[in-house]
Amino acid sequence: MDEAVDLNELVRGVRARVPVDAAELLAKHAEDTRQRVLAALPADFAVRVAALLPGAIQGDTQAMVPGLTRELIEPVRGALSPETTAREAIDWLRQEETVSDITYLYVVDATQKLLGLVVMRDLLLARPEQRLSEFMLPDPFALAPDLPVRAAVEAAIKRHYPVYPVCDERGSLVGLVRGWKLFERQVVEITAQSGQMVGVDKEERVYTGLWPAFRMRHPWLQLNLLTAFLAGLVVSLFEGTIAQVVALAAFLPIIAGQSGNNGCQALAITLRGITLGDMDAHPVRKLIAKEVSLGALNGLLTGCIAGLAMWWSAHRSGQPQAMLLGAVIALAMTGACMASGLFGVLVPLLLRRAGADPATASSIFLTTGTDIAGMGLMLTLVTLLVL
Repeated sequence: MDEAVDLNELVRGVRARVPVDAAELLAKHAEDTRQRVLAALPADFAVRVAALLPGAIQGDTQAMVPGLTRELIEPVRGALSPETTAREAIDWLRQEETVSDITYLYVVDATQKLLGLVVMRDLLLARPEQRLSEFMLPDPFALAPDLPVRAAVEAAIKRHYPVYPVCDERGSLVGLVRGWKLFERQVVEITAQSGQMVGVDKEERVYTGLWPAFRMRHPWLQLNLLTAFLAGLVVSLFEGTIAQVVALAAFLPIIAGQSGNNGCQALAITLRGITLGDMDAHPVRKLIAKEVSLGALNGLLTGCIAGLAMWWSAHRSGQPQAMLLGAVIALAMTGACMASGLFGVLVPLLLRRAGADPATASSIFLTTGTDIAGMGLMLTLVTLLVL
């Protein structure tokens, strides 16, 4: 019976397994037991295990997903008085059962206010009678417990410390956060972006069921269909042009595909900059200028190849203005790629300004913009310059 379970033994058994096997073991027990075991596990491991449990428990454990720094905090180890000598600190370390997880010693006063930290190298090189206050690093950088994890990640990227102290508003040391936990969170955010750009929810995983996955994905496909109608409407306005120059039909997807790929490159760089905090220090106008210039270069070079293909195709079919058609395709490709570079920067930034996740379905909005701009520009130029 579940009541007879040795909780400590079950916790050890769960921790010894990979998340999938741990969830399978935990699923055999009552919900109350599951909750107690999850509470006894490291937070990051508990989140991964909870995500694999039956749906009834997943909803209860969503709050465990780290959103604030306090949810990644570990208890403080190695907090000593500023009057402690180097000899006493080393003696204290020798008496500890395990020291592998002690990276720094933290110097605190009687109220637990963080005064400084001691690097192990400095401790070994100090004279035995020296006090910690004499060779500690004063006023070390610390995180706040209510700091959003994304902001903590941005701070960690610029420092690369293995461990970060966490202090409350009074400066009292309340815990520690491992750098690898912050970077693990960063990896999760970045890997989720590729799915979110095309309407895949960041909560969906390979083990997500058929119907939950359908509910998360399908609304974005409906939105994509609506935006595709807009692009189709633009093309329908130029039916007469396409009827007179049939070869244009073959080049519509070429223009759309090439400009779309160029826009996705700009989008990926912009999302990466937002996630890593680079956009805070880099002017948006500089990024726009760079991506539009890259679009011009990429569009011109690929446009020349596409223009030659159009000239060859139009010449073979007896089109009298084959050379002009080739030039129009090259010009349209250049303009479309410039526009896609602009959209690749603006779409995520506008989504963020509107209060939405900048990665959410950004590819859908980008594709619509690039299709309308690329195909509309090509057909407009052909209508004005050729016909």
